[in-house]
Amino acid sequence: MVSGSSPRAGMAAPVTTARRRHVSRAWIIEFYGSAIGKKAVMAITGIVLLGFVLVHMIGNLKLYYPNAERDLNEYSRWLRTVGEPALPYKGFLWLVRGGLIISFILHIHAATTLTLMNRRARPVKYQGGRSYAAADYAARTMRWSGVIVGLFLIFHLMDLTWGWRVVHPDFVRGQPYRNIWHSFSPERWPVSVVYIIANLLLGLHIYHGAWSLFQSLGWANPRFNSWRRGFAGAFAAAIVVGNVSFPIAVLSGLIDDPVQPKDTEAVAPATFEAPVWTPAGTGSTSRGL
Repeated sequence: MVSGSSPRAGMAAPVTTARRRHVSRAWIIEFYGSAIGKKAVMAITGIVLLGFVLVHMIGNLKLYYPNAERDLNEYSRWLRTVGEPALPYKGFLWLVRGGLIISFILHIHAATTLTLMNRRARPVKYQGGRSYAAADYAARTMRWSGVIVGLFLIFHLMDLTWGWRVVHPDFVRGQPYRNIWHSFSPERWPVSVVYIIANLLLGLHIYHGAWSLFQSLGWANPRFNSWRRGFAGAFAAAIVVGNVSFPIAVLSGLIDDPVQPKDTEAVAPATFEAPVWTPAGTGSTSRGL
């Protein structure tokens, strides 16, 4: 065709395709958008949450100390004063809480979006039934056990952390020993039953999570499968046995009733004796500030 002439009859006009602009995103967002990235985030945040659950359980073992009420209440106050005076009162505690909240949100978001991603990749369900030979019960119940544990966590916070009267009318701030004892007292046995069931489900969730986090981080090796399974089982069992023992100990009378008055502080603040100077010859006295 001669340059400048019109297109021949029946010939389609050239189609101009618009090039799509590539919007660059931060590498960490790109990584999190992939299935590998979501699994890595679930593993890392899972380690943070597992560490908190273990430390929380170990701290509550002070219920079995000879001076349990005094020791547990002092431990509670110590958590609020860690880092002083470099940090404000409860400063370190809120740093830990902030890290846990972020980890919890990221853990849930990664699990939810990864599930949706897997469903989009396999829109048709397995036909003719599905074999669970390779997946144990903990793995198959991972999603709904996580949902139930999350709902229980909200109740647990309302009961023993926030002290909502509608949930725990006998709650006294600064007295964790009294609060635990009243929460699991025989008159409130349904709370103990819910607590025990929730911790059994937590154990299943922890077992599969501790097992799979090595694979999510790329540390899986068939030679270490037995070690991974043993670690996951031992860790989950320790958490479940420790946590479940608390309501059972209260219901069975193994833990004594609280003796500290309800309307007093859990631990009296330390006093500082400062000298009061008097004129020469009259002596000196001291008083507490």
